[in-house]
Amino acid sequence: MAISAKQVKELREMTAAGMMDAKKALVETDGDMEAAVDWLRTKGLAKAAKKSGRTAAEGLVAVKVDGGKGVAVEVNSETDFVGKNAEFQGMVASIAGAAMGVADVDALKEAEVEGKKVADLITDKIATIGENMSLRRMASVTGDVVASYVHNAAAGGMGQIGVLVALKGGDEAFGKQVAMHIAAANPQALNEAELDPAVVEKEKQVQIDIAKESGKPDAVIEKMIVGRMKKFLAEVTLTGQQFVMDTDKTVEQAAKDAGAEIVGFVRMQVGEGIEKVEEDFAAEVAKAAQG
Repeated sequence: MAISAKQVKELREMTAAGMMDAKKALVETDGDMEAAVDWLRTKGLAKAAKKSGRTAAEGLVAVKVDGGKGVAVEVNSETDFVGKNAEFQGMVASIAGAAMGVADVDALKEAEVEGKKVADLITDKIATIGENMSLRRMASVTGDVVASYVHNAAAGGMGQIGVLVALKGGDEAFGKQVAMHIAAANPQALNEAELDPAVVEKEKQVQIDIAKESGKPDAVIEKMIVGRMKKFLAEVTLTGQQFVMDTDKTVEQAAKDAGAEIVGFVRMQVGEGIEKVEEDFAAEVAKAAQG
């Protein structure tokens, strides 16, 4: 019988099997979805499905720079032990290399590495390493100069925090200093213009409420708000922050002194924003023993 692309897609989502394996399973079972799942399991091709429900909030961020372009990717795993696995590190490095030629994470999943789509390569590693994994995101920057920095490096170009900085003018040495600053200070945006207006408005309302509690006159409150918002913007924007390499200067002033303009940055940290399920150690051991 004819097997539709929709059936293949559904089976892949259920089992995390490769496309050709899913199609073959459906052919062998005359399109019976449940039988196809069992067929894949008996062949050892649905091993990844057992892992797909587990939270993958560890892993690695990898950065790669080539000329005036830099990319950062985050590949997650369930435990930080996998981040030390040479096989996992090799896969992440390959994915970062493939990211140089694509525009976004969806295109990256379809890109080919070692003769396989990245999505299929990850599925294969789930089966061999035995943990759920996912390609979560990628980002890129371009500029006259692009510098990178990796904090808590597990291997070359990959670790827990990856930073890219794009400059107009300047040099890589200064860019590396800015990248290290970003890793430590974690700015929310490059400057005030790029900061989410909703974030600014929320902070302003908080400061208004705090000021009103003081019971001071409205004229005084207005001045308080202006000063507090100026301080807030200096703390959360890269250009407004005190430069960690020279706290007498803002990052913006340091860039000017270096003959550079910062035109973009990426700071990517493993697992940020992912809600982790907390378990005690005994529960983790029991869970591991159950497979």
